[in-house]
This record gives sequence, C-alpha cells and structure tokens, in this order.
Amino acid sequence: MIQVTEKAAEQIKKIMDKEGLRDHGLRVAVVGGGCSGMSYKLQFEKTPSADDKVYEQGGVRIIIDKKSSIVLNGTTLDFSDGLNGTGFTFSNPNAKSTCGCGTSFSA
Repeated sequence: MIQVTEKAAEQIKKIMDKEGLRDHGLRVAVVGGGCSGMSYKLQFEKTPSADDKVYEQGGVRIIIDKKSSIVLNGTTLDFSDGLNGTGFTFSNPNAKSTCGCGTSFSA
C-alpha cells in the first residue's frame, strides 16, 4: 500500500474535477524504462481489473496492480509546488537508487 499526502490528494481531486473524472480512480504503477530501469506511471482509470488492489485515501480511490504493489509498498506520493519545480513526487523505501531527475529508480 502507498500513502498519499493531503497535498497530493487535493491536487489529484483538482485534476479529476477539471477533467470531469470524479468517478475514476488513480492508477499508480511501475513500468520498465527510464535511466535507472523503472519508472512511475500515474493515470486515471474508471474500472480496475479483478487482480488490482483498490483502496481509498484522502478521498481518492487508489488502484495498484499486483506486480507494482510489491515495489511500491511503503511509498509516499506527494505533490510539490515549490521553486524547484511542480509535480508529484515519490518517496520509495524500496528504491536502491534513483536518477538525477527523480522519475526513475532501481529496486
């Protein structure tokens, strides 16, 4: 399971409202790619698969596939809007190394 900070949940709900997707959930996944081997992927999805783990946090339905849940367990999803950039950030205790841009990792 991942933790979604209050700030990230608010930003997710804002985007969902703007896009008319309040009946969707946020799929959080790990895919191959990036300079460190694995990358995070976020997308809105209405209907989860039967094998997905689904739960709600901060008023947002979170959807994670079985394979990604192993690598994402204990991860915190946050949102930063500071001077150094705006966007969602991941703090993953399972990541052995990350790239300089922070969007890919190895586990």
